Amino acid sequence: MRASIAIRMALYLLALALTPLPMNAVAHETNREKKPDPEISLVTLNLYHDKAQWPKRLPAILAELKRLRPDAIALQEVIGHERLPNQAKTLADALGYEYVFSSTDPADSPRRYGNAILTRHPILAQDWTRLEPLDDSRTALHVRIAVGGRAVNIYNTHLHWTDSGGAIRREQVEGLLAFIARTRKDAPSVLAGDFNAASSAPELQALAAGFEDAYDALHPDADADPKAHSTLNLAYFAPKRIDHVFLQRGAFSPAAATIILNRADSEGVWPSDHYGLHVRLRLLTPRAGGEGQR
Repeated sequence: MRASIAIRMALYLLALALTPLPMNAVAHETNREKKPDPEISLVTLNLYHDKAQWPKRLPAILAELKRLRPDAIALQEVIGHERLPNQAKTLADALGYEYVFSSTDPADSPRRYGNAILTRHPILAQDWTRLEPLDDSRTALHVRIAVGGRAVNIYNTHLHWTDSGGAIRREQVEGLLAFIARTRKDAPSVLAGDFNAASSAPELQALAAGFEDAYDALHPDADADPKAHSTLNLAYFAPKRIDHVFLQRGAFSPAAATIILNRADSEGVWPSDHYGLHVRLRLLTPRAGGEGQR
C-alpha cells in the first residue's frame, strides 16, 4: 500500500515538472530576469550669452528643450547682469528643472558669466572648480543625479578658444580629469561641453583612456563630411565639431547622437552661433568589479 502511494506521488511530481508554464508566467519570469538598462539623455549647447538678439533666440531654444525633455542640459557661455536675469535660471524656470551655475566672477558681481547644468532630477551633489591657467577664467562644473535608481555624474566645461591654444587646453584637461577623480565617487560619469577642439585633437587625448566620444562612436565617418556634422553654426564659422559628450568607458553605451538647433527661424534668427548636440545613452549594468558590461 505504501509502495503504491509512493509510486503515485512520484508520477504526479513528474507530470507536474513536465507541464509547461502559462505564457504569462514565462513572460513575467523573463521580464524579471532581463530588466532593461536605464537610458539617460543629455543636451549640450553653447548659448552665445546675450549676443545676437537673445530675446528672439530664446523661444526656439526653449521649444526644442521642451520637446526633447532631456535628463540633463549642459550650457556654456551663460550670462546674467543688471538688465538680464541669469539665462540658465530663465531656462530652468520655464522647463521646471533645477540648475547649478559656475563662474569665475565674484558671487556678488552684478555681471556673471560661466557654465550651467540643468536637470529634471533631484541634485544629489554638486561642485565646481577653476581650471588652470587661472587667467583664462575657465571652470568645470559637476552635479550627481539619480536616473533609474542609479547615481550618475554629469560634468560640464568650456575650454580655451584660440586655435593656437592647444597647450592651454591640455592643461585644462589635466585639471578637469583631476576634478573628476576627486568628485566622481563610485558613480559613472558623463562629460559634456564646448572643448574648442575636435575630439581627435592632441590636447584632448588624455580623455581617451577613460572616456569615449558618443558622436564618434555612432558616426565613425563624420570626418568625411564636416559640414553635415559641424557643431559650429555654418552661418558664423567654417565647419568643425568642437562640442562633445564623452562617456565613461564600460559604464555607458551610446544609443543616439544628433545635431539639433541647426536651423534659423522664419525671420532668419539662429538659436546660437553653435548648434546643439543631443545624445541618448544606455546606462550599463555594473559588473561585480564596478564597471559596466555590454
